[in-house]
Amino acid sequence: MRLYTETAGSGPGLVMIHGWGLHSGIWDDFAPRLAEDFRVTRVDLPGHGRSDWQGAASLDEWVAAVLAVVPMPAAWLGWSLGGLLATRAAMTAPAYVTALVTLASNPCFIRKPDWQSAMLPSLLETFSAELAGDYERTLGRFLSLQVRGSAQAGAVLKTLRTTLLAHGPPDTAALAAGLEILRVTDLRPGMPAIECPMLMIMGERDTLVPLNAGSEAAGLCRDARLAVIDGAGHVPFLAAPESVADRIKRFLL
Repeated sequence: MRLYTETAGSGPGLVMIHGWGLHSGIWDDFAPRLAEDFRVTRVDLPGHGRSDWQGAASLDEWVAAVLAVVPMPAAWLGWSLGGLLATRAAMTAPAYVTALVTLASNPCFIRKPDWQSAMLPSLLETFSAELAGDYERTLGRFLSLQVRGSAQAGAVLKTLRTTLLAHGPPDTAALAAGLEILRVTDLRPGMPAIECPMLMIMGERDTLVPLNAGSEAAGLCRDARLAVIDGAGHVPFLAAPESVADRIKRFLL
């Protein structure tokens, strides 16, 4: 499985991984801010954007597919579902991940008895059930949830909707696989073994990844820092791009 990549800028390597249902075009306005200081490589996940779907459905298969097409070593930056991939890469391929940045992500997206800083399981179950019937409506609902509570909700939602189908619709099997990854993955046990420094950037008003998930997850790591973007929801890099880019640069440079 060969994934689509796009590279710009010069400097230390930086890999950027998008979230569920979207593609690397979501970084179009944000990536140039980082390309001023880094050689930025954006990846389309399997079955998303310009990457074909060939049936590889597990988190580790997706991580391996990304590792096969990006420069190494490099810092990895992942948003939401992309944060799971970046975190897993830091665990399984530590020689290739020099630093880790997660945006509005969670090592365990589903609420459990010992992990309340997450989504109710019923939310993803509803999306999974609706996906086969009307994937466009399901994606639209998910986009709306991403901006709920954000001080910049209208502008961010417009960008998400404009970007969504810019390179064609995602494969429905890939969407289902992504939801299953979000549902079953729990990376908390491996967090203490992450060797590289980590920055967790959270949106203050995120309704999909509660703010306290950041502090609780950071507490599991050897070297993790937390940054909160005031007024932002689940897409802080669109709500406050200058602030997010500045925090990433100060962390990595």
